[in-house]
Amino acid sequence: SQLVESGGGLVQPGGSLRLSCAASGFTLNTYSVKWFHQAPGKEREGVACISNTFGPARYEDSVKGRFTISRDNAKNAVLLQMNNLKPEDRGVYYCAAALGPCPPINQYDYWGQGTQVTVSS
Repeated sequence: SQLVESGGGLVQPGGSLRLSCAASGFTLNTYSVKWFHQAPGKEREGVACISNTFGPARYEDSVKGRFTISRDNAKNAVLLQMNNLKPEDRGVYYCAAALGPCPPINQYDYWGQGTQVTVSS
């Protein structure tokens, strides 16, 4: 069982990227999935989470209105649409899956390997 992220790359400020977190070996829509951002030299921080229970998606303040998390159940994946990207959004993005409803970082059962996002002109 594993998670695999894809979709990272180089984009200019104001541009968009769509990240994908695809699961194999388990059904992702029975798990909460959170996207984490790790900027260079900083700790990993959660930016968006979609729960396996009822309720709206949750976003960190700095990405509200710019990022959208959603499920693609046909592909057993979770997407992160990132619009109006800023230089401070650069770093490695990880997805993680947990059985609980968007728990703290230490309670995730599966982690992907990360995908690099670079925002630069």
